[in-house]
Amino acid sequence: MLRYICKRILLLIPVLIGVSILIFVIIHLAPGDPAEAMLGPGATAQDLEQLRANLGLDRPLTTQYFIFLTNTLKGDLGRSIRTNNPVLEELLDRFKPSFTLASLSILLALSIGIPLGIIAALNQHTWADNLCNFIALTGFSLPNFWLGLMLMLLLSIYIPILPSSGYGTWRQLIMPVVILGTDTMAVMARMTRSAMLEVIRQDYVRTAKAKGLAWRLILMRHILTNVLIPVVTIAGLLFGNMLGGVVITETVFSIPGVGRLVIDAIRFHDYPVVQGGVLFFAFCLSVVNLAVDLLYALLDPRIKAQYRAG
Repeated sequence: MLRYICKRILLLIPVLIGVSILIFVIIHLAPGDPAEAMLGPGATAQDLEQLRANLGLDRPLTTQYFIFLTNTLKGDLGRSIRTNNPVLEELLDRFKPSFTLASLSILLALSIGIPLGIIAALNQHTWADNLCNFIALTGFSLPNFWLGLMLMLLLSIYIPILPSSGYGTWRQLIMPVVILGTDTMAVMARMTRSAMLEVIRQDYVRTAKAKGLAWRLILMRHILTNVLIPVVTIAGLLFGNMLGGVVITETVFSIPGVGRLVIDAIRFHDYPVVQGGVLFFAFCLSVVNLAVDLLYALLDPRIKAQYRAG
């Protein structure tokens, strides 16, 4: 398995290089000038040229990219154009709120979505199945920004029991976690239901029933073990997306996370922060995918044998 882990880590290098090229080109094709954003509309042409030279923006794009790539390989993502702070330092400072929000949201989604999917599958075409499907469909259909505003209106204005924004206390995390976990819960519920129905129809489940095994043993040893494999896959992908995709939730609730940092950097044309943020997202997603692949070995002995053979 160590050999497999080393291979996956080496594969991260071309992936991150490809992401860096793509985001570098997109950023520099976007309209706007960082120098004008920093100095304002009243700046003179001489001041703009001087600032571009200081920031290295007057060099050819290929030169700017190779400088960025060389520094990145050394662990230096550059400095923010706005604050002049190291980009890596700003990303790490903002990572804790994003990680906390994503972790609590995925735990909430799993703790509700998986039981809903199991109940729906075990009671197919009954009122329980219809109710679980209705809850999942509702959670999947509600936009995050709309649900966030409605909860703020209800729980912060009409019934003022929760703070409307901010980060630092557990009460400030309740609404963002619920909002971010709602659509994820719906996806997990639908995925669990589909996987359960597929596994229940397999021959080995029928054989276990024919042997007279208790239904609880069949459910725990044969059904849920196989259901968890696709569920873990989806959960890992959703968690990775949460780490880099909580921009709307962080913006609505004024949470100082990585997503909000990147959005603010885009508004001010802060190239180093945007490039570093996207690379950081890609790295986090790759690490999560690697962790999911390793979890397969714990859930499926066949995959563990493939790791050893590889």
